[in-house]
Amino acid sequence: MIEFVNVTKSYKYTEVLHNINLQVNEGQIVVCIGESGCGKTTLLKMINRLIRPNNGAILYKGQDISTMDVIALRRKIGYVIQQTGLFPHMTVRENIEIIPKAEKLPKETVIAKVDNLMQMVGLDIDEYANRYPNQLSGGQQQRIGVARALANDPDLILMDEPFSALDPITRSDLQDQLIELQSKMKKTVIFVTHDMDEAIKIADKICIMKDGCIIQYDTPENILKNPLDDFVSGFVGKNRIWSSPEYIKVKDIMLENPITAANHLSVLACMEKMRQNKVDSLMIIDTISRKLLGVVTAKQLRNLKDRSLLAEAVMYTNYQFLDPEQTILDALRIVNEQRGSTIPVVNEQGILLGLITKSSLVTTLSHQYLEVE
Repeated sequence: MIEFVNVTKSYKYTEVLHNINLQVNEGQIVVCIGESGCGKTTLLKMINRLIRPNNGAILYKGQDISTMDVIALRRKIGYVIQQTGLFPHMTVRENIEIIPKAEKLPKETVIAKVDNLMQMVGLDIDEYANRYPNQLSGGQQQRIGVARALANDPDLILMDEPFSALDPITRSDLQDQLIELQSKMKKTVIFVTHDMDEAIKIADKICIMKDGCIIQYDTPENILKNPLDDFVSGFVGKNRIWSSPEYIKVKDIMLENPITAANHLSVLACMEKMRQNKVDSLMIIDTISRKLLGVVTAKQLRNLKDRSLLAEAVMYTNYQFLDPEQTILDALRIVNEQRGSTIPVVNEQGILLGLITKSSLVTTLSHQYLEVE
């Protein structure tokens, strides 16, 4: 959708952007974040040619934007800024319909489009359509700004710190609405912010910038788990992943070498294997395919009189399990519901990959309280 190729921007002797290479795929929300003066807003404004690079190229759907008609380009791109940019002498309806009217769409089409957009951003048409911007709250003005940016059905929307001046509750509501709109409309969004919590909440990918350079460009999950360097780690916050536990996957915290036994092993042999390995359960598997067949526990086996029975005859086959891509929240819920101490982790083919235990969960959770030097 958008690609920066070796883009550099300087003002006299100050280099604002240095050799930027960045690719934004269609349908993604990409958030650019960094300290003040890092170049993120300059990068954003280059896309609709409000600022021109000194060197390099910016491609829009494979075409160099410097070769495109600037008015035509800007009409393909929605733009939302912090101050909303609404015209104070125009009503809400008039603000939203500016671009559709400029495109000379039929009057009935324009009216229907405005009505639909107001509904999409959660504002009642009868109550708000004929109000002026100064009669709206900050959050309502930003909703109208978003509606206006969508009025020409652009493929790409640029958002420059659109929610930063709002109170926390309104800001959170608009973030939720942006995510919901994106899930329905599949627009490509490039969003500038200085708030890491906001970036993690809304982004498909995060671009962390410093001194005009891209330091790390990756998914929120990978940035939280694998910060590239000390700057990213410090900027993100070493314990911030605990604010987004959905990114802590079962595969990240599972015990990878659970103690297993073959289905033809006797109860007595199973008990001895548990004793030797100091565990209170065994995962019974097919030794060739490593598919999980069942679970036996020490408590269950101790009550059996005939210890010559095979594991397959006494194992539990009705057990709960976890997928490696589920989250720590899923693991906590299942452990709490089951009141058991071990939960096997299996893939789609039923192959045993690991184990979640109460003690491993406690160990993992305790890390959020450790003091990080």
